[in-house]
Amino acid sequence: MPLTFEESVLSKARKIKLLLLDVDGVLTDGRIIYDSRGRDSKFFDVHDGMGVYALSKCGIKTILITAKGSRSIRPRARDMHVESVFENISPKTKVLDKILQKYNIGLDEICFAGDDLVDLCLMKKAGFPIAVFNACPEIKQVASYITLREGGRGAVREIAELILKAQGKWQDILRIYDI
Repeated sequence: MPLTFEESVLSKARKIKLLLLDVDGVLTDGRIIYDSRGRDSKFFDVHDGMGVYALSKCGIKTILITAKGSRSIRPRARDMHVESVFENISPKTKVLDKILQKYNIGLDEICFAGDDLVDLCLMKKAGFPIAVFNACPEIKQVASYITLREGGRGAVREIAELILKAQGKWQDILRIYDI
């Protein structure tokens, strides 16, 4: 059964030119595994990656903003065709003016997906703030949309499809794959 969205959600999604994503808990399931040498590993969902790639094919760039750096983020970002990665950023609004200027866009053209308190400052600024299903209550309270899927479990793909369908670009993606 296809998802239906409120007009207020679709209206915000139609304006989006740039997707900003938190990493841990949004693009990953939030688990961080350390090996015996202290190196971390993260779990990424292939469907989320396809969603980010689909956005890039339609001219909507994605930027990752994380309060914690990790060696695993940049290779995954490259695979998904992510535009930029900002690591070790706190507060996350610290890079917002730079992003707005570089891409010549307004706050209403930015979608930001978050899950935890460190994301709250950017959630309150973005034109289209989205909380993943398993986000903390404070994030859900300021979100314009709450995904049906959990972070690292298809939430980003859901966001990508929402934006692309609202903008009438989803059919372009289907044509790429001969559907």
